Amino acid sequence: MISACKEIRKNLLKISHVSGHGHIPSCFSVIESIYAVYSAIRHDSKNPSWNKRDIFILSKGHAALAHYCILADFGYFDISAINSFGAFCSNFGCHACRCNVPGIEVSTGSLGHGIGVGVGMALAFKIQKNDRRVFVLIGDGEANEGTVWEAVMVATDIRLDNLTVIYDNNMSQLRGLQIHNPYERFKAFGCDVAAVNGHDVDCLKSEIVSRGNNTKIIIANTKKGYGCKTLIENQHEWHRKSPDDLELKKLLGELDEEAI
Repeated sequence: MISACKEIRKNLLKISHVSGHGHIPSCFSVIESIYAVYSAIRHDSKNPSWNKRDIFILSKGHAALAHYCILADFGYFDISAINSFGAFCSNFGCHACRCNVPGIEVSTGSLGHGIGVGVGMALAFKIQKNDRRVFVLIGDGEANEGTVWEAVMVATDIRLDNLTVIYDNNMSQLRGLQIHNPYERFKAFGCDVAAVNGHDVDCLKSEIVSRGNNTKIIIANTKKGYGCKTLIENQHEWHRKSPDDLELKKLLGELDEEAI
């Protein structure tokens, strides 16, 4: 799993280099979380519309390139298809479209909305008495949006124990309205809450598989740019930057040097 996530990071860097697009540090913080989800949930890359599949929604839509690379790793399409990322008329937009890419359940990008859609899907499964589950990944900066907390209030009020939310705690919210204690905040809203190392796939999988008595929140403590020293130390510079030839070589070298 560690080697798989490192390879996904390498592919992501190379695609960003070719395309000139990508929120690389934001993508790097969620790779283990998304990888753990697809390692644990019911899905079929050969039949993305399988009617018994669980649902994953990347509400933090600007990390779409990470989602694409992981879907490719799980066999939804060939990694080479993503080389058109961000290009005119490409299926692989900088924010994912559910109509264009196999495995994408919800078109996201406008922050704060994915979790509301997830609540609706989880409620629909409850009404149908269907055992399918819904997983939503939100960013900590995204949690500045009031819609996140409105959705959580609804979810806990109607006890959606089939909904799990992964909160990418990579400290992005330090540039906005700070949330110093997400564990206590979500607990106060009535959620079942767990906190884990967001770069440990096994720990993440353990919490993803486990259901609570109410809506579950997994606080994934992560680092923006995880795996590359340059990205971690220069997050603002690299927020929307893609690497040139020399920078790509440097970042790939840093990945190889790190025991991730």
